[in-house]
Amino acid sequence: MNVKKDLSYAFSLSRLCLRLFGVWPDPDASLNIFRSNIRFIIVTCILSFYVIVPQLTNTFCAWGNVDRMVTHIASANYSIMALCKLFATWYHGKKIQTLMTSVMTDWINSTNGRERNTMLRLARRGRSLSSRYYIILIITLLFYMCFNLVKFYRNIHLSQRSLVYSFVYPYNSQKSPNYEITFAIQLSGGICTGLINCTVDSFISILLLHICAQLINLRMTLNNLVDELANKLISIPKFKEGIGAVAVRHNHLIRNAKTIDNCYSLVLLVHMLAATFQLCFQTFQVYTIITDKLNVSAFKTAFLTSYIALVLSQLYIYCYSAERLITESTNMAYGVFECKWYNIPAKDAKDLMLIVYRSTIPLKLTAGKFATFSLELFGIAIKTSMGYLSALLTIRE
Repeated sequence: MNVKKDLSYAFSLSRLCLRLFGVWPDPDASLNIFRSNIRFIIVTCILSFYVIVPQLTNTFCAWGNVDRMVTHIASANYSIMALCKLFATWYHGKKIQTLMTSVMTDWINSTNGRERNTMLRLARRGRSLSSRYYIILIITLLFYMCFNLVKFYRNIHLSQRSLVYSFVYPYNSQKSPNYEITFAIQLSGGICTGLINCTVDSFISILLLHICAQLINLRMTLNNLVDELANKLISIPKFKEGIGAVAVRHNHLIRNAKTIDNCYSLVLLVHMLAATFQLCFQTFQVYTIITDKLNVSAFKTAFLTSYIALVLSQLYIYCYSAERLITESTNMAYGVFECKWYNIPAKDAKDLMLIVYRSTIPLKLTAGKFATFSLELFGIAIKTSMGYLSALLTIRE
């Protein structure tokens, strides 16, 4: 059994990128959230001053022109979302590090083959979701880079050269090598934006699925405990000791789920609002290109199309993981009903009610405590985005 290998299997993609951005909550290292991490500061400054500020400035400069405003707002939305997620991961680093330590402990203590297989199955599912998400991201980033590199090649010899995000800097950005350096920084900022969103989304999803695996294992442990007492394989004191351990473990998993929600709930509220508008804005751009027969390059059209798929994947990965968490947390109560509680003494069966009571309120991932992520919310978000699109098209006309 290799715990490092198991953790690497589950978190390999997320760990690599979070380390790159300086916010990986390494369970083996001491983490001081007040100590500035140079990589975190560099990435934050690039996103703030070379991506978000130019995008917001261009939005105000384009005021009154719906098409241009939508283009700039859509770009700014995604970047602000990434910065919020990066900051939240850094700010709550100590709490998330504690969660990662708990995850490591779970893998260490998983001596039972059945429990280990359950953890690997859920980890495989999380890895599969993350891999597909990253594939869509890579395709989108390739189109993004091709589109901007073509722009760079066409403008390199002009007197007035456009950047990835137009902005008036306090230095002469038209002069070489200032132009080339500024263009490269803005391009890298756009790439970092996509990577941050994808990485944090995948990281949270895998954490939620890990808790789901532990709930499944806990339910099976409870069922086996009741079956052993019903078959008189263990004594009543041993049963009570086992029930106490199950209750403690259940409380621990509830705290872990609430910790994830508390760390990212506010950020995910921004995410839900931004993703809803993002889907609307990107669909609007594709719609105008098709209906107005605009002379737009194939690179940009392909980029916008893949961008829509990326936003949908970003929303789905949260909704799927949160839906699974809701299901497995409520299944703890159903697991009690399914076991042979009727074959054990009534006073011992009453102890099971404590676990039932704790499972009546499902564990969930929320957006600012206002909405609960689920597959139903995924459908509502898409329907709402299309409603906004209809309103936007009416305003444009």
